[in-house]
Amino acid sequence: MMRNSYIAILVLLLLGTFSSKAQQDPQYTQYMYNTEVVNPAYAGSRDVLSFGLLGRTQWVNFEGAPKTGTFTVNSPIGALDNMGLGLSIVHDEIGPSVESNITIDYAYRINVSESGKVSFGLKAGLDLLDVDFSKLNIADPGDVFDNNNIDNKLQPQIGAGVYYNTEKFYVGLSVPNFLTTKHFDQSKITDIINNPGAIGETTAAERLHYFLIAGYVFDLSENLKFKPATLIKAVNGSPLQWDASANFLINEKFTLGASYRWSAALSAMAGFQITDGLFLGVGYDFQTTDIETYSDGSYEVFLRFDLFNKPERVLTPRFF
Repeated sequence: MMRNSYIAILVLLLLGTFSSKAQQDPQYTQYMYNTEVVNPAYAGSRDVLSFGLLGRTQWVNFEGAPKTGTFTVNSPIGALDNMGLGLSIVHDEIGPSVESNITIDYAYRINVSESGKVSFGLKAGLDLLDVDFSKLNIADPGDVFDNNNIDNKLQPQIGAGVYYNTEKFYVGLSVPNFLTTKHFDQSKITDIINNPGAIGETTAAERLHYFLIAGYVFDLSENLKFKPATLIKAVNGSPLQWDASANFLINEKFTLGASYRWSAALSAMAGFQITDGLFLGVGYDFQTTDIETYSDGSYEVFLRFDLFNKPERVLTPRFF
């Protein structure tokens, strides 16, 4: 009976994915360090050659739970360093589906004040989707979408964003993908936990995701900084997702903080600036929904490596 409960929850999550794409764009606890994935205008804004690597395991010990990995690299370019160029790679697994995308990120920056810059960004690339419905443990496998798997479904991705920052403040608005593409039509799942017809037809389609991200760095003392941040994700047909976090930076080396995802999770975060160019961050999510009954939380690890070409960037570090 417990296994059937796992199956039921997973299938319902997948249907939510296919009907509204609420889960197809991965979520991140340490979103403040992973901005380029959702907003191409961030590329080059750190004024260094910056590499980022993130790994996330969601709902540990829950069969078919999401697993996400990202890789980003970006750098300022141009004679005046007024442009940025980057690469974003995202690999996401949930249940029977595996989705990967690779995009080129370009940003053009304009100085609007002594310390403020506005960047306009474009994101373009490809998305690859595979879905193997035989991985679902349903009572009658023949009922699962008529076993019509999705093999190497390739589609373009085009997005855009705008990003404003100073040394202490940032805010950005973006849509990572403007294209809406249907994956398949009129699929059905029946006989789930001996309840035929409980779930009817559904259509898998991409929908626009709107991301708003913002943060500020407060100097509480010479050796203590307070870094609140927030992210809002809006998707048509899905509940609004709101994350709010608060990090404390101690001696510009240790980071400790917490985050809250509205009606979803409480999170703890920690980080360590190992060297001037190497930062390691970890995060843990405790789900505030019923999913916590079937899992042991979510874990996330982030690694950032910066290569400095200007000595002044080491003396005046960026905290986002």
